[in-house]
Amino acid sequence: MITYNIYKLLKEELKNGSSDLVTRWSGRVIRERIERDITEEDNGEVIALDFSKIGVIDYSCADEIVAKLISRLLSNEYGDKYILLTGLNDNQKENIEVALERKDLAVAAEMRDGMRILLGALNNYLINTLDVIQKKGKITAKELSEIKKIEANTSGTRLLNLHKKRLVKKTDEMRNGARVWVYEKV
Repeated sequence: MITYNIYKLLKEELKNGSSDLVTRWSGRVIRERIERDITEEDNGEVIALDFSKIGVIDYSCADEIVAKLISRLLSNEYGDKYILLTGLNDNQKENIEVALERKDLAVAAEMRDGMRILLGALNNYLINTLDVIQKKGKITAKELSEIKKIEANTSGTRLLNLHKKRLVKKTDEMRNGARVWVYEKV
């Protein structure tokens, strides 16, 4: 995992002495910096966006930074990468969540107290599946099928949908002499 300190990026790009992320223009400047950096990262990398030293993030800035990043991530503009938000406080969480929900997007996040949450919009059955992965760390479609008592093709579809939303990583492993897809938490 690679961590981008959003406060550091704010200081480097805006040079205004503030720890707050407000206005769409400020958000665009920070997002464009993140985009330049993210394209240099290896495929399969998890990029943690650390908001722990940021004060306020308003809706327009949350939309410009987080929602647009997630939208472009899902359209494969950055390759096979994953984003995790970290160091969020309750006010930041609220504005980011509204920005994501309005665009029907979701992202994994970690609050300042270390609690892992999901921000944005996601179907209940996918939330339920993601909870299993969060608890187990990683899982195969067969294992999910056995745990949830659902058909193998249903569990495979759920896992694939979570991967397409970049909420879980998909890797392959050799198990009992066969190659299987394994889905793991971001």
